[in-house]
Amino acid sequence: MGHLRNGIRKLLLDRQLLLADVTDNNKIAQFLESVRPINTNHDLVRVGGVADGGYLIPNDIENIGACFSPGVSTVADFENELTQRGIRCYLADYSVDKPPVDNPLFDFEKKYLGPKNNEIFMTLDTWVQLKAQTNDDLLLQMDIEESEYSVIFDTSTETLNKFRILVIEFHGLENLFNPMGFELINLTFTKLLNSFEVVHIHPNNCNQPIVSNGFSVPPVMEFTFLRKDRITQRTRSLNFPHPLDKSNVANKTDFPLPKCWY
Repeated sequence: MGHLRNGIRKLLLDRQLLLADVTDNNKIAQFLESVRPINTNHDLVRVGGVADGGYLIPNDIENIGACFSPGVSTVADFENELTQRGIRCYLADYSVDKPPVDNPLFDFEKKYLGPKNNEIFMTLDTWVQLKAQTNDDLLLQMDIEESEYSVIFDTSTETLNKFRILVIEFHGLENLFNPMGFELINLTFTKLLNSFEVVHIHPNNCNQPIVSNGFSVPPVMEFTFLRKDRITQRTRSLNFPHPLDKSNVANKTDFPLPKCWY
């Protein structure tokens, strides 16, 4: 059997195809159990636009010291609305020269967020230390096209715990079905779940879910986290989509969060 498998693998490689192992179903089930969203003592509110650029966050915004938002591109509706509440927003993106709108409460860095500091990249540790070293109640909104994994791995727990709320768009979630991809994703969430709870998940309808062995995984999803010390009540969240959820891409078929996630 081993010779047959090696022969098939060589044939596929010769044709530039890859034969890969599949993640054990029990591991996937355990991961999904660990990230099931909860309702808390803070209702969810929508901040930002009605499509891409709007997110659901806990209504625990009072006394948020600042928002850090890497990955600006051409949309800043979320950050712009936060400034209307008096919250300064630190934005960063090397791919653009400035934010899409002028706002006196915007502070822009022409850099990507990453695992090192140079003329193109900076770490989240460095950025927070430079802009909000003494503030322990921050908000992070991060959409950086799969770099989220390396950034979270690289960021110290001390810095992560300065954030009260995290809104992170995770990409490549279909890699949960691949053992190596699963380990990367699982370790990333394990680090976050030490101090935070998932309070909302919203699939981005830019790609349809990938279905395998009874599990349905949207490749791109927005996760909202709330720091555990802000939670005094918790119940399992069972109603999806949330009434405030909106599709990210208007001209593509929308779909709800698959039930295996909650």
